[in-house]
Amino acid sequence: MPKQGKIIYLRKDGRWEGRFIKSRIAGKTHYGYVFGKTYEEAEQKLNAAFSKDIISKDIVSKETVSIYSQESPFSGFAKEWLLLRAPQLKASSVAKYTNLLNLYLLPAFGSRQITGILRSDIIRWSQELLTNGGAKAEGLAPKTVNSILSLMRNILEFAAREKNIQTADIKDISVKQPQRPARILSRAEQQRLSSYLQEHLTPCNMGILLCLYTGLRIGEICALTWADIHIEEQCLYIHQTMQRIQMKESSEKKTVVVILPPKSACSIRRIPVPDEISQLLRPLRKQDNAYLLTGTVHSYMEPRNMENRFKAIIRECNINDINFHALRHTFATRCVELGFDVKSLSEILGHASVNITMNRYVHPSMELKQKNMNLLSELLTIK
Repeated sequence: MPKQGKIIYLRKDGRWEGRFIKSRIAGKTHYGYVFGKTYEEAEQKLNAAFSKDIISKDIVSKETVSIYSQESPFSGFAKEWLLLRAPQLKASSVAKYTNLLNLYLLPAFGSRQITGILRSDIIRWSQELLTNGGAKAEGLAPKTVNSILSLMRNILEFAAREKNIQTADIKDISVKQPQRPARILSRAEQQRLSSYLQEHLTPCNMGILLCLYTGLRIGEICALTWADIHIEEQCLYIHQTMQRIQMKESSEKKTVVVILPPKSACSIRRIPVPDEISQLLRPLRKQDNAYLLTGTVHSYMEPRNMENRFKAIIRECNINDINFHALRHTFATRCVELGFDVKSLSEILGHASVNITMNRYVHPSMELKQKNMNLLSELLTIK
């Protein structure tokens, strides 16, 4: 370790400590110390010390020497990456990354030096997660493993870019995700569900019906208030979503319901409402700040409870099991079958591009495929 210059390292208490030589008197070196929540903050304080002549410039160099860069374990880089990214992230994203770190990345690599983590180590580890990962050791879903790999990639790239440390290149490492066909309601099932909801028109059932005919996400309908519903203009204003996220406090995992802006700017949108839906909404009207699903100001229905209510109604209607998100898939598919302009549909769904709409949410029915194939019959007609 060099004897001069600025030295910055991660303490056991999570703070960054910067050490500098203040003076040498009678052969004895005297040090000064600064502290910061991040590496950059500690470095800035050291630079400030230089600029104020606190440090004896004739005996030290301004070159920063970081023990962190050479000896700190992977956990130090991971925690600093999250600390720096957190201000730009939603609370749900911070909770997600924190859980992935604590459950998977830190147990596997936390104590290892980042330069010693090899590409082959990560490949073997990802395969182990697929086969034996999870609380029950039954293997994690490919989507979850890819999320973990994405987080690992971000941390390694952060260390390489910001700290000039050579790390493993894992840009092309991912696991295949099998494309399972999404379950949507048939026209007969949709009619049966619509009839039941109209015959039992509670605020909650109105919310389900609204999702079936507007494509709202479950978090969006749970956060919807009457101030966002413009009956006369026949439109909805979507600008927030409800989620239950995990929070870590006092080493105990807890969850909290939060209402935040949607996941992307495209999700903030105005949605036209069909005539019949507007008429059904009118008699249920409550004060502006009341939630649609409860009709009250101080109580809401969170997504988990909404999903349970929906499942119970599906059973009542004798419809094979589906999840709430199937309503969104069903809406998109029906719109395409009816000849909707795809660009308009994409904006109604709150997508960034038409490709997302077509690839993820549109599932042509066999009836539509047959109808399209029948168009070829004209070529066989003998004139």
